Amino acid sequence: MVCPFQEPVTELNKAILPLDWLLGNWQSVEPGEGSFPSIKPFRYNEALHFTQVGQPVINFMFNASDVETKKPLHRECGFIRLQPGTNRVAFIIAQNSGLVEVEEGELVGQQLSLHTHALASTSFAKEPHVKEVSRVFQLQPDGTLEQTVSMSTDNQPLTQHLHITYRRSP
Repeated sequence: MVCPFQEPVTELNKAILPLDWLLGNWQSVEPGEGSFPSIKPFRYNEALHFTQVGQPVINFMFNASDVETKKPLHRECGFIRLQPGTNRVAFIIAQNSGLVEVEEGELVGQQLSLHTHALASTSFAKEPHVKEVSRVFQLQPDGTLEQTVSMSTDNQPLTQHLHITYRRSP
């Protein structure tokens, strides 16, 4: 899955100014860790790309790969919107697994806390089906970015699924 991106324009739309700290390319510092009761624990590398084209949205693409084989794994792309005049944020996400989400939450300083607002999947999605997702991005004082993702399925309550730390890359 490829989401088209253009080179960032120099003029940043004022609507996304509170999220300018996300803009750019990020690469995992060391492998992230994934686990869930129904799967074997795993490690992965991930690159994040946050760009803007002058609109009141941020475009993003997340690409995860297997630590050992370098094979592509999970892909996500979409858009980030801020509700004007508030700290309310929405992530609109399409995943290569057939899952489409809208996550909404709040921006407090340099931390984004998001939770499923709407979820849809293909009719032939693998079971158990994802029921909700919770995601937190936190910019650390040392300049690294941490992401923690939790999810629930048909047969598992909300449980931490992923944790990874990134560093800005050129």
